[in-house]
Amino acid sequence: MSEVKISAEPRTEFGKGGARRTRRAGLVPAVLYGHGEKPQHIALPAREFAAAIRHGGLNQVFTIDINGASGTTLALPKAIQRDPIKDTYEHVDLLIVRRGEKVQVDVPVTLTGEAARNTLVVNESTTLAIVAEAMHLPSGFEVSIEGLEAGSQVTAGDVTLPRGVELAVEPDFVLAIVSQAQTAEQLEGAEATEGGEESAEGESAEGASEE
Repeated sequence: MSEVKISAEPRTEFGKGGARRTRRAGLVPAVLYGHGEKPQHIALPAREFAAAIRHGGLNQVFTIDINGASGTTLALPKAIQRDPIKDTYEHVDLLIVRRGEKVQVDVPVTLTGEAARNTLVVNESTTLAIVAEAMHLPSGFEVSIEGLEAGSQVTAGDVTLPRGVELAVEPDFVLAIVSQAQTAEQLEGAEATEGGEESAEGESAEGASEE
């Protein structure tokens, strides 16, 4: 994954009011920290930041050029707050990284293919924690579940990792489970059983009230 260059402005207003004014100006409030550096409060252009995240994912590395500062800073989003209704970015924590440095991140995992008939696939985790060089972070992994029978599991060890990438979890960490799906007859039987239990409970309650 290549880095994306983005400009930033120093941020002097803090608190909820300052953050709202920053967002109204088309900017995203952010804090830049790490490697023993004093945290810097900055504002990023909202459209450019959103476009970079859509293209490169949540682990996109940024080359940040802060207005008035000498040089640029490499940083990786560590925490992103979003407004689920407006679908906008509320605040970003950016971690300073160095070229050649290894970092731990969560990478999205996508299941491909279809499991065997009459099975149900349950996602236990949609991301996988890995350790990789900051400038060569994978954007995502794909794991095939084609033909998997009930009782099968997809684990971290089933993911094919690129060269230089290591698991940050145990290989038996479960990503998905394939279970037996209930047939229509089984569902009808379960509903009938529940209906019978509810009827019996109702009759017991009536009998108790009469006493």
